Amino acid sequence: MSTRTLLSPAALARPRGRAVYWSVFTGTVLLFTLAFLFPVYWMVTGAMKSPDEVVRTPPTLVPEQWHLSGYTDAWDLMQLPSHLWNTVVQAAGAWLFQIVFCTAAAYALSKLRPVFGNVVLGGILATLMVPAQALVVPKYLTVADLGLLNDPLAIWLPAVANAFNLYLLKRFFDQLPRDVLEAAEIDGAGKLRTLWSIVLPMSRPVLGVVSIFALVAVWQDFLWPLMVFSDTDKQPISVALVQLSQNIQLTVLIAAMVIASIPMVAMFLVFQRHIIAGIGAGSTKG
Repeated sequence: MSTRTLLSPAALARPRGRAVYWSVFTGTVLLFTLAFLFPVYWMVTGAMKSPDEVVRTPPTLVPEQWHLSGYTDAWDLMQLPSHLWNTVVQAAGAWLFQIVFCTAAAYALSKLRPVFGNVVLGGILATLMVPAQALVVPKYLTVADLGLLNDPLAIWLPAVANAFNLYLLKRFFDQLPRDVLEAAEIDGAGKLRTLWSIVLPMSRPVLGVVSIFALVAVWQDFLWPLMVFSDTDKQPISVALVQLSQNIQLTVLIAAMVIASIPMVAMFLVFQRHIIAGIGAGSTKG
């Protein structure tokens, strides 16, 4: 079956057709690359300008003098190592709790098929229609009654109830080949052994996507950590950047934002293969 394109195969076979094709293709790639990378360049170089230059109108594209002191001052004055570590602890704990409980719940709903499983799944999906802001006050009162304020558990436990990731995992488990699971059952594997030895290894793409969703959600969250962490020393980086921004030079604040974004950018670059593989997670053939 032939695929219709803007240029026919005969046109691409001619030198002029190839030249037009590669010119348009290269120009489009460069345009999109510039559109996505220019804001990153502007933020990184903005931290290297002087305080007067960064607010100058019209702005300078390249710093007149390169100052690295903005990054060092941000690292020291805003106590970034401590707040980054707080964020890592909170994000890692939320990820672990969510992976364990969402995977177990999705596996139970998909393969164990409990009584009223569809009703339970419907109730879980119904929570997606409730605005997140409407749940803030009940969650805060619950956490306060349990004495978990200024405790990482205040971040970890609410993160477990993620209906979207649970449904994503269940849909993937539904598409797993039944003959593989039946073969494991014939060999004497129990439900838990099948989950650990068969289902989880086959689910690495979707687990990678769910992991990224879980980590990014905690890393960029602001309102909930602001409410549950009144102790400045225990606040994550998203809250600390706002709380400590008073009386801080703009270049130092920009540098702090650049440093705070590095872990998420690095994680995307490392796990981009899993993200792409997880896009087709629902197309697993039985």
